[in-house]
Amino acid sequence: MELSDVYLGLGVEAFGQLVRGISIGKLKTYQVYEGFKVRSHLAKLNTELLRKAVPRFWARLGERDEAFAKDLAQAVLVSHLDMITAVLDFLGVPHENGFFAKDMDAQPYFPEGWEESVSQKFRGIYSDAILVFYINHLRWELLHATDAYRPSSPSTA
Repeated sequence: MELSDVYLGLGVEAFGQLVRGISIGKLKTYQVYEGFKVRSHLAKLNTELLRKAVPRFWARLGERDEAFAKDLAQAVLVSHLDMITAVLDFLGVPHENGFFAKDMDAQPYFPEGWEESVSQKFRGIYSDAILVFYINHLRWELLHATDAYRPSSPSTA
């Protein structure tokens, strides 16, 4: 599974929610603003331009632009560090403010069925779009999953 598959599996409406949830302030705080602006092919980066760029971003993901998919994931995830820390704490995954060691052996922290447990625990607290995206991002990054997770109950994203 490629990271672009994670986005495409959400559908364009949920993808638009992810992009609209990007915090320009957090991008600047975590020093990813300039890099993301360049990778997104936008001369200026603000919430209005991000919203208008959703169709172009979607097309790039459909073309399997994995470098863009990774930079977009970074922008989305730093904008939701509160959710990330809550999910990692719930799972017992060691981290520092939502960031974990890249060489960590993740398998022991992700028992079978962890996705549904996280989905049920945080449904209604965070949007379905960001929650399903993060679950699938963890599966992609740490567990090298070959398919995307889909929640068992219908999404109301």
